Amino acid sequence: MKSKILLVGLLCSLSARADTLATQIESFIKSKFNDNAVQVKVLVRTPPAQWPPCELPQLSLPPNARIGGNISVSARCGQERRFIQTQVQVFGRYLTAARGISGGTPLTPADVVLKSGRLDTLPPRTLTDTKKALGAVTLRNISPGQPLTLSMLRRAWVIKAGQPVQVMAEGDGFSISGAGKAMNNAAAEDSVRVRMVSGKIVSGIAGEDGSIRITL
Repeated sequence: MKSKILLVGLLCSLSARADTLATQIESFIKSKFNDNAVQVKVLVRTPPAQWPPCELPQLSLPPNARIGGNISVSARCGQERRFIQTQVQVFGRYLTAARGISGGTPLTPADVVLKSGRLDTLPPRTLTDTKKALGAVTLRNISPGQPLTLSMLRRAWVIKAGQPVQVMAEGDGFSISGAGKAMNNAAAEDSVRVRMVSGKIVSGIAGEDGSIRITL
């Protein structure tokens, strides 16, 4: 009888700890998403018996990890480290081809349509913002209903290499600007390197108007 009570107590303890850790992992994963337009569902696959022993493990992901689908979350308790297998389902809207599109075609609103579904099952760099597709030129033929990815498109350059540009640097309570020359082509929201008049090379983000912004 006593052994049964101990077994029930152990199982209850494991279940409570698993619930707590699962909640921690869910909060940790969801904190990585800044887009309020997506919904995230986190499913922990590792059995509770293989969880780390402490109540508040230090959670981390590999550098530059794609947060979606099946991932491995590192959970560290002091010197002990466990890897928790987790499935991250991401739901949102994404762009698809509204019709068959030939290579070399500039995209118009009639060429694209937004659909809703699982983003984590789509090809890498699938577009979710219509603005990043319109005006871009297709690099190959695209079938109707096919998800649109950045690798399929060449977006219109707002900045070309060698072009004089204005650089805006903003920080806490201040804003400064300066002139320079772009060192690479860039579409809106692309990274671009600039050689300033002083000879110093800086990196920033290209704006729709051809200016470059740097946040300090």
